[in-house]
Amino acid sequence: MTRLPIFPALLVAFSLVAQEAPKVQSPAGAPTKLTLQGAIETSLKNNLQVQIASETRDFTRAGVLIEQGTFDWNLSSSINLSKTQDASRSQTTPGGPFVSSESTTFYRSLSVGSTKAFGWGGNLSLNYNPTYSFRKGTVNGGVEQPFTTNPYDGSFSATYTQSLLKGFGRDATESRLIVARKNAQAADFSFQKAIIDLVASTETLYWDVVFAQRNLGNKQQALSLAQKQLKENQIRVEVGTLAPIEVTSSEASVAQREQDIIAAEAQLLNAKDALIRALYPSTERPSGLEMVDAPSVKPLAMDEGAAEKQALASRLELKSARLDLESKQILETASGNRTLPQLDAFATYNGNAASQIPSEGLTAVNKDLTKANYPGYTVGLQFALPLQNRAARGSQAQARANRRQSELSLRDLELGITLETRQAFRNVEASAKGVAAAEKTRFFREKDLEAEQKKFENGMSTNFLVLTKQNDLDTAKSNELQSQITYAKAVTALEKALGHLLEARKLEVK
Repeated sequence: MTRLPIFPALLVAFSLVAQEAPKVQSPAGAPTKLTLQGAIETSLKNNLQVQIASETRDFTRAGVLIEQGTFDWNLSSSINLSKTQDASRSQTTPGGPFVSSESTTFYRSLSVGSTKAFGWGGNLSLNYNPTYSFRKGTVNGGVEQPFTTNPYDGSFSATYTQSLLKGFGRDATESRLIVARKNAQAADFSFQKAIIDLVASTETLYWDVVFAQRNLGNKQQALSLAQKQLKENQIRVEVGTLAPIEVTSSEASVAQREQDIIAAEAQLLNAKDALIRALYPSTERPSGLEMVDAPSVKPLAMDEGAAEKQALASRLELKSARLDLESKQILETASGNRTLPQLDAFATYNGNAASQIPSEGLTAVNKDLTKANYPGYTVGLQFALPLQNRAARGSQAQARANRRQSELSLRDLELGITLETRQAFRNVEASAKGVAAAEKTRFFREKDLEAEQKKFENGMSTNFLVLTKQNDLDTAKSNELQSQITYAKAVTALEKALGHLLEARKLEVK
């Protein structure tokens, strides 16, 4: 059978052919008949908790983009325009004539830069800076003339810095990005866990309605038996074969059965309300629901040891905990790297251009820069050592403690899941045996009541004993029904404990 995909954005298409699952048709005005699979599909389609879990997953996934932004190319630019006027008055020789001048300077500059960090601990910086500086003026009030003949200039620089100790390597530089990716994986597991919890809770609510629905039927049957006994006793009183006091006992029994029906009806309404709330939180609700499926007992296909192994391999909580431990180990490694001294190697290329006349302009400047006509180079090392380095050592100690905490939490979770699986496995075994025992008890209670009824009809028993046998049968039916529902819930709990509830229901999360 093909698995049913659950698309996180749409949360629809829950049939074997990616269409709406077929539903049991009901006549107009009749209650909507609902199967267990139909209840699960409706819950996954409409329940708000699934939508909340989906948004939470998308929020966590966005953290990967945030951390990837650390390694984005960054572009910066600036442009400056200025005009400066100046004047001066001086003597070329002591006692000589004064020389006065006035000048105006026009300046324009463009700066375009780009930086990028690399995952291995390197940083690249590029900068292009063409300029225009032109000065003109007058001397002693004469004719205005240019003071600058070559106004165009420019430069280009590229600097690469590589960390050699602190900040070296992907484990140190990309630690936050790696952790963000693991958190995104854990968010996927959390989303699947929310789906599993919803399926399990929906099944529990469904079986609660089944119990209440069938329990009401049992109580109605018990009332019919009590009413039949009352009617027969009234006839016997009329013909003088039974004391009138016995009718009172039968009437009390009928009243008790009616009281039981009132309680059973209230229980059914409450159970249906809880199920409808889970299936239709914000959509149009049906006028009534009638459960179609009934629990059935099937033998277990594995032993307790195999169940434990499957749970430890499949449980999403363990997968998330292992991812958390891996993240803590990565952060511990990165914090250890930050305790090292800072040692960086750097290399810088500086390209310059010859000053150009206006007729050449920036074309000649760019030609000098692109052909590296006037290159310059700088290489060196930078070293820094915090003498006490307490902040880094403290962060390392915290990271180490967090890693140990995750290890202990993982171990504790493994023990808890092992215990949960064992208990769930044993509960299924015990409840299956309980169903068989309850069925046998109910069968013999029916035979016992039949025998007692015949004895009463032949004058060999009393009304009290017949009513007692009716009570015993009613109790046996309730116990049988409760054992069947307990078994169905135990199976759900076991499949959830094994971590394959979705697979068992032919559902797949994508």
